[in-house]
Amino acid sequence: MSPLEQAMTDYLQLRCSLGHELAEAAWLLPKFVAFLEAHGLETVTIEAALAWSQDSATGTGRTVGPRRMTAARGFARYLSGLDPATEVPPVGLMPNRQRWRRPFIYSATDIDAVMRQARSIDSPLKAATYETLIGLLTASGLRIGEAIKLDRSDIDWAEGVLLIRESKFGKSRLVPLHTSSMQALTDYAHLRDGLQRQPTEPSFFLSLARKRLLYAVVAQTFRRLLDTAGVGADAPSAPRLHDYADLFVMPTSTRNSLQGWVIAA
Repeated sequence: MSPLEQAMTDYLQLRCSLGHELAEAAWLLPKFVAFLEAHGLETVTIEAALAWSQDSATGTGRTVGPRRMTAARGFARYLSGLDPATEVPPVGLMPNRQRWRRPFIYSATDIDAVMRQARSIDSPLKAATYETLIGLLTASGLRIGEAIKLDRSDIDWAEGVLLIRESKFGKSRLVPLHTSSMQALTDYAHLRDGLQRQPTEPSFFLSLARKRLLYAVVAQTFRRLLDTAGVGADAPSAPRLHDYADLFVMPTSTRNSLQGWVIAA
């Protein structure tokens, strides 16, 4: 392991011990360290951080460059305490200029069409998983990440309440569900337990590998369901999983018309 790689490992371990989430830093920084070493650099320089952040070969999204710069800046701050030759990129060197994206508002017809496609999936468990997952997003307003993180112990079956742990901004909250929604979750749990008797994780929603669902896989599957159902084909903004949160601007009568899933008052 090179000195830069060791410093990166120590930095990530320090962040983890302080309670920071490492998902993005742990993914980006190995690439940054490889970039530095490929250019014969022993520490971070502003020029190198900017060149790596602007490298079109590793992504062209509007937010990718600023996110790389944020990761590089944090690592540089840590390195500056070890190596005085380290240059810390200033804040604002690559600002994040996100454009507002008009959400796609799903109609009851759209949601019914997607759920029908989910039911047509060959695997009984996978079909039930995606039908129930989509139904839960529709009925509860959960973010997709929150639904994927849901554990079996997070469901209060007696009270009809979900415990959403450490969601956005690290806060937890309780989400009540209508009895029809709880029944749909019960039906899924019975089918899941019959098909996957020895899950490897406590997740409520299980993959065919008996593990927690992965966001990338869920997003890809959801996109196929949308395309097959023809939902949003002519929309100016393509529908996304995250747009389910905007269902709560729909009239209650429309949302409550979805078969088997009713919004709790």
